[in-house]
Amino acid sequence: MGFFEKLKAGLSKTRAALAEGLNNIFKKFRRVDEDLMDELEELLITSDIGVETSMEILDTLRDKIKTDNIKDPDEVKAALFSILRDMIGDGEPIKTEAGRMTVILVIGVNGVGKTTSIAKIANVYKRDGKKVILAAADTFRAAAADQLRVWADRVGVEIISQSEGSDPAAVVFDAANAARKRGADVLIIDTAGRLHNKKNLMNELEKINRVVDRELPDCVRETLLVLDATTGQNAVVQAKEFKNAAPITGLVLTKLDGTAKGGIVISIKKELDLPVKFIGVGEKVDDLEKFNADEFVRALFD
Repeated sequence: MGFFEKLKAGLSKTRAALAEGLNNIFKKFRRVDEDLMDELEELLITSDIGVETSMEILDTLRDKIKTDNIKDPDEVKAALFSILRDMIGDGEPIKTEAGRMTVILVIGVNGVGKTTSIAKIANVYKRDGKKVILAAADTFRAAAADQLRVWADRVGVEIISQSEGSDPAAVVFDAANAARKRGADVLIIDTAGRLHNKKNLMNELEKINRVVDRELPDCVRETLLVLDATTGQNAVVQAKEFKNAAPITGLVLTKLDGTAKGGIVISIKKELDLPVKFIGVGEKVDDLEKFNADEFVRALFD
């Protein structure tokens, strides 16, 4: 099964809630009126697109209906799908440059699938023929490095770690030097999954970033936030807090196969203006892939 088929299967709950819900609404209405708009509003909000984003979608839709003098509900449906596609955007790939190492700092609270996502991202690049090294810089959580090592062995990539409670920046120092000496293409850094004290998080990330800047001054940088799609709008709130604490360049959205709240992709893009860079639809190592907006829309609506 290719990733598109996995994505389509993984989005089945969201598809049933959002796409089929929209189809049912448009089958029911013979004319374009406020009753139709009210039902669309309710569906968008319950699909976890969010109140603010849903209102903006409907305002844009009303303008298009008026401007184009749309009378047929099927034309309204086509216009709505077009608006949703535009809101998702085109996505952005991870930055890479020939001859330069890419360093990916991964942040996120415990329980969102951060550790497994790191291994799966490593698998994506290893499959592309890249040399990948992992840095187990989450020295705060018991057995975090052990868990990452199990995944690193499964994927077949090297991992650099120290004992529990070590200075995360010291782990990153060792990993940066190992990556440079061994000609790694990608260095992925795990970090402690906590946000209860923003100041501590910022200080820790700043220290890690200083080490990377000093040891790998020519590298290409990314900071990815991992979010659990099953938490819906809480993921948006979480992302806003992390965005205030760290210079995030993109998102990894996990567990889309376990939720009917896949509309969160639209909400996150609109409210945070952060691109989704990877998307996960299962527990296997190849169930995470680079985000492709066109494939996502096709899997959801076609």
